[in-house]
Amino acid sequence: MDLRKLKTLIDLVEASDISELELTEGEEKVKISRQNNMGASLTPTNYVQQQIHPPLNQQPQAQTDTPEDKIDTSPTENKNIITSPMVGTFYRSASPDSAPFIDIGSTVKKGETLCIIEAMKILNEIESDKEGTITKILIENGQPVEFGQPLFEIS
Repeated sequence: MDLRKLKTLIDLVEASDISELELTEGEEKVKISRQNNMGASLTPTNYVQQQIHPPLNQQPQAQTDTPEDKIDTSPTENKNIITSPMVGTFYRSASPDSAPFIDIGSTVKKGETLCIIEAMKILNEIESDKEGTITKILIENGQPVEFGQPLFEIS
């Protein structure tokens, strides 16, 4: 493998939150890993799981009047759920200053953008695969998401 390509990959690992990168090109295989500050290696999946599942006995923070604080993150049984197609960071809007793509009560059509998931510094627009009305937003803005994690409830 080209030395410049290796240097670029090392720089990408250092600049991101990932702890390990494995790449195979033909018969060549490269694995780049680093340790966190505690000295123990974490896989990206373990890191995401630790961030997403807070302790059950955690006290809720003080409520404010912003719509994001009123999001109900518990899915209702027997409802249509839109799930995350990838691991990344969930964003409700295109930028911090712009309005969310959708809110609770928004009517959506197939192919309409619902949110953005950032993965590896790439912003991926997530489109609806269902038509209906958004009844719940199941994840907070800026939170990490896993593949298959419920994002929206639609009726």
